[in-house]
Amino acid sequence: MASAGYITDIEGIKVGHAHDEAGVTGCTVILAEDGAVGGVDVRGSAPGTREIEALKPVRLVDRIHAVLLTGGSAFGLRATEGVQRYLEEKDIGFPTSAGKVPVVPSAVIYDLAVGDARSRPDAEMAYKAAKEASAAEPREGRVGAGCGATVGKILGYDGCMHGGVGGASLRLPGGAVVAALAVVNALGDVVDPATGEIVAGARDEHGDFINTARFLMETTSLPGSPYENTTLAVIATTARLNKEGATKVAQMAQDGVARAVNPAHTMYDGDVSFALSVGNDEADVNVVGVAAAKLVAEAIVRAVRASGA
Repeated sequence: MASAGYITDIEGIKVGHAHDEAGVTGCTVILAEDGAVGGVDVRGSAPGTREIEALKPVRLVDRIHAVLLTGGSAFGLRATEGVQRYLEEKDIGFPTSAGKVPVVPSAVIYDLAVGDARSRPDAEMAYKAAKEASAAEPREGRVGAGCGATVGKILGYDGCMHGGVGGASLRLPGGAVVAALAVVNALGDVVDPATGEIVAGARDEHGDFINTARFLMETTSLPGSPYENTTLAVIATTARLNKEGATKVAQMAQDGVARAVNPAHTMYDGDVSFALSVGNDEADVNVVGVAAAKLVAEAIVRAVRASGA
């Protein structure tokens, strides 16, 4: 089951990127206009989110139609309104007596210190990303929400490297397709799980990797401001899942973050994973979760390599 591909290999999923290259920030929209059963898992201790409660079991909303991943820290959450406007124009959303209300779960990364801190994704940028979303979108690296993403910031921004957007997908033996998209903006180093090699991360004045996990184990105080990190992931599948199953897949997908980012899920990361079920293929939830973890790890490595690592 070799994997490559992108999250748009899932029928019914579209992706749109928009970014400000001068301000070094952007956003990425994952559309499921026919509806998706969703789940979420928050593993980092510094998340910035909106509407993720709607994804949890025993919540009324049974399907969502988009997820927004955005830069701009908490300021970027206002961009959600652009995706809602796009969906409202298409008469897509949760039905109410006064009309359909689009429910768009969103999560942010911190990129304010990379470019112009006053340049933040807004509703117009997210509307553009949603309107231009395509089932053929293949881009990785410094696009969309990955435009201002960085990794390896334990010593500050001088020694860090570019993060970005990456994807991967595979088909299970029974026919179900699983795919992932990741936005990598981590405190830790990105490690290739196949080799254990650091492929992107914090570097010293000579350009050598310092090994963030080892550095943390050997230091008594943290230098600089290591608080500005997050890895976001969206898993989509054609496997039929209920909300409990989608939540379990989102939880298991976080194993992929831990395989490819070292350390992961720290007090200074806002790691969030989403899972979307958009099909009716039969597949065991555990198998889908194992695939999700594998794909998230691959997507993270691909993100930094596409950004120049």
